[in-house]
Amino acid sequence: MHTVVVGTSGTTAEDVIAVARGNARIELSGEALAALARAREIVDALAAKPEPVYGVSTGFGALASRHISPELRAQLQRNIVRSHAAGMGPRVEREVVRALMFLRLKTVASGHTGVRPSVAQTMADVLNAGITPVVHEYGSLGCSGDLAPLSHCALTLMGEGDAEGPDGVVRPAGELLAEAGIQPVELKEKEGLALLNGTDGMLGMLVMALADLDKLYKSADITAALTLEALLGTEKVLAPELHAIRPHPGQGASAANMAAVLNGSGLTGHFQEESAPRVQDAYSVRCAPQVAGAGRDTMAHAALVASRELASAVDNPVVLPDGRVESNGNFHGAPVAYVLDFLAIAAADLGSIAERRTDRLLDKNRSHGLPPFLADDAGVDSGLMIAQYTQAALVSEMKRLAVPASADSIPSSAMQEDHVSMGWSAARKLRTAVDNLTRIIAIEMYAATRAIELRHGLTPAPASRAAIAAARAAGVEGPGPDRFLAPDLAAADAFVRSGGLVAAVEPVTGPLA
Repeated sequence: MHTVVVGTSGTTAEDVIAVARGNARIELSGEALAALARAREIVDALAAKPEPVYGVSTGFGALASRHISPELRAQLQRNIVRSHAAGMGPRVEREVVRALMFLRLKTVASGHTGVRPSVAQTMADVLNAGITPVVHEYGSLGCSGDLAPLSHCALTLMGEGDAEGPDGVVRPAGELLAEAGIQPVELKEKEGLALLNGTDGMLGMLVMALADLDKLYKSADITAALTLEALLGTEKVLAPELHAIRPHPGQGASAANMAAVLNGSGLTGHFQEESAPRVQDAYSVRCAPQVAGAGRDTMAHAALVASRELASAVDNPVVLPDGRVESNGNFHGAPVAYVLDFLAIAAADLGSIAERRTDRLLDKNRSHGLPPFLADDAGVDSGLMIAQYTQAALVSEMKRLAVPASADSIPSSAMQEDHVSMGWSAARKLRTAVDNLTRIIAIEMYAATRAIELRHGLTPAPASRAAIAAARAAGVEGPGPDRFLAPDLAAADAFVRSGGLVAAVEPVTGPLA
């Protein structure tokens, strides 16, 4: 099994994916263990002093003015975890919880939190044992960290609350730890607070969304090319010299992808063979690289923000190299929340333009010779009429999901936390948006491949033929009389979601950008 070594300098997106989705094993480096020990010595020294130090010998948030006596500090740390584990609503997905825990461990291992090495090792042990705390949908405002979600994870480290075992069954966390031979942690000064105070949930969801969107943007370039081909459009608008004079990197990449898919097509460029020649294609076809390219550039910016956050140690207070323990505001999720919302906007627009291309394929007045709704016997058969309804419903939902969460703020903690990021909410709705975008692209692929097969006597591009053959092999049926359509759409969704569409064309086109 792949092993991820956690050091003091952050982690990578690839390691987050490996742990969250691939169940990679985690090890703490010797450097991290040494840094943890050094920082703990500093915290222990401060805890022994009579002067109050925030997070070490005081209450938290609006209660920070109370000095906590030594005999109550262990109880204080337990209490903050128990009281903050106040989430409600549906369970969060296993991969999100694993990413959340791993990214918290990344910050703990930096040596800036004051957590003991034994606590960090227990975090790694729980992940390695396949134990996943039960975390709920609601409870984070994206400031002072993803508090409730992280608290539910810390509760599991204490052997309390519920967790899912490696067999997928939810049981008391204490039972699962005992079966795995893991001793529950007894939290000391600073440790409860350090386990709760980070942007780890929203960051983990950002990293996974970027991985999924990378695949979907390539898939959307392929489906846009298939639709252009099915509509007998022109590939001339994809010429690299046209995109060189407006040098947005994403636009050039999308145009190059589309051109690679269309290379060798016998369907493109038939404008002058029709009774009513077209001068140019509709915007949804002609401007596909511009729209998808802008989304790609948005992804590049989001990936830059994610890389900075992956290299960060987010906690409050933090232990500095010179021995100071200082309060700060680095837990504020604004940088991550903004790009999560930006990605949802870009994804909604990509879904919108894909739906417009699908509608054009189905409209006999705009499809340049294709049968109405791509039906076998229009009137008797309805073809893909309602598949487009489903796609339109998904697009409408994506437009609602594109409303920014980060533009909102709601005060909490007796006005101490009077401006929050709502980054967790931005991440949750982006996950739904990515899920819906997958379905939208799958429906365009379903319609475009059927339309190409209805262009009798014309030869599609080699990459298009490869895409169609792979889709059919995956259970995505081709043209014919009306049938129960939901299974076909589910097969198309699974094909796109798995990366099958991209994998089908790349042996012909070479790697897509």
